[in-house]
Amino acid sequence: MILHRMFGSLAPARLSFASLARPLAGAALALASLSASAAWPERPITFIVPYTPATGIDLVARQLAAHLPKSLGQTVVVENVAGASGNIGSERAARAQPDGYTFMVQVNTLVMNRSLYKSLPYDPVNDFDAVGLTSWGTLLLVANPSQAPNTVAEVVAAAKAAPGKLNYGTPGVGTPHHLSMALFLQQTGTDMMQVPYKGTAGAVTDILGGRINYMFLPVHVALPQIKAGKLKVIATGSAKRLPQLPDVPTLAEAGLKGGDVDMWYGVLAPKGTPPAIIERMNREIAAVLKAPDLATAFEAQGMVPATSTPAQFRDLIGKDAQRWADVVKKSNITAE
Repeated sequence: MILHRMFGSLAPARLSFASLARPLAGAALALASLSASAAWPERPITFIVPYTPATGIDLVARQLAAHLPKSLGQTVVVENVAGASGNIGSERAARAQPDGYTFMVQVNTLVMNRSLYKSLPYDPVNDFDAVGLTSWGTLLLVANPSQAPNTVAEVVAAAKAAPGKLNYGTPGVGTPHHLSMALFLQQTGTDMMQVPYKGTAGAVTDILGGRINYMFLPVHVALPQIKAGKLKVIATGSAKRLPQLPDVPTLAEAGLKGGDVDMWYGVLAPKGTPPAIIERMNREIAAVLKAPDLATAFEAQGMVPATSTPAQFRDLIGKDAQRWADVVKKSNITAE
């Protein structure tokens, strides 16, 4: 009985110590994380690009990598990890240590893939922390000059007059070009036949040759052909008119409210990256985006520099994921 009382009286003390130890351990980890964040960066940083070199997103990453070392005091290395529509590189970034030394530069195909693929080894929305926007890219609705329509209304009328007879090209099923046209067809209540290609080059060749009627193309790809009279532009997919094409209306001006198909470009980090590092990288990116030579390089690719807070970018990603999920579901699109 005496022993029982002795150990019984000690038990609350042990519980009390354990309850104190847990928050103390948590505080120690938080302090260690804060200390590491304060010293960051202490070694080179890697920017994973889930696409091949010379793409628009690769340009964004390399421009940032060229400008950031001056303020960060460390080299920024761009690593292209292409394949599976960006999923291979994205998975590698999602599985990287969240220590502030691995980031991913992405485009909105990231959230499109969430709905296009039945099973992904990572979550495009929840496995990353948003760092911030870098830029917006615009798609143009273009046509072969042999096509009579010159306005969105005329395109819609032509499509309704011959359901499923007109066609449009894409660089592949599930690409932004494809989903942009799917949204256009949904909003206008029309039907056209998709002609998917393995990349943009083949599609461009065939629309220039008159074998394709319409398609969405990035500004930097379409503009030289428009200026040469080999393509005509029907509308811009941006929220506002483009300075390069001030006389061309937006899809919204043509009556398609919510029909803009701008592509966002931005930087993300593996989930769990210290908030202090996220905030620091956000500030550094926002600062270098003001560089005149960076703006010129972006403009050459039809992109406009843009910044955001991490919270704003996270909100954009969530809304965009839902938007394109609705488009994919309504059109019953499955990635190849």
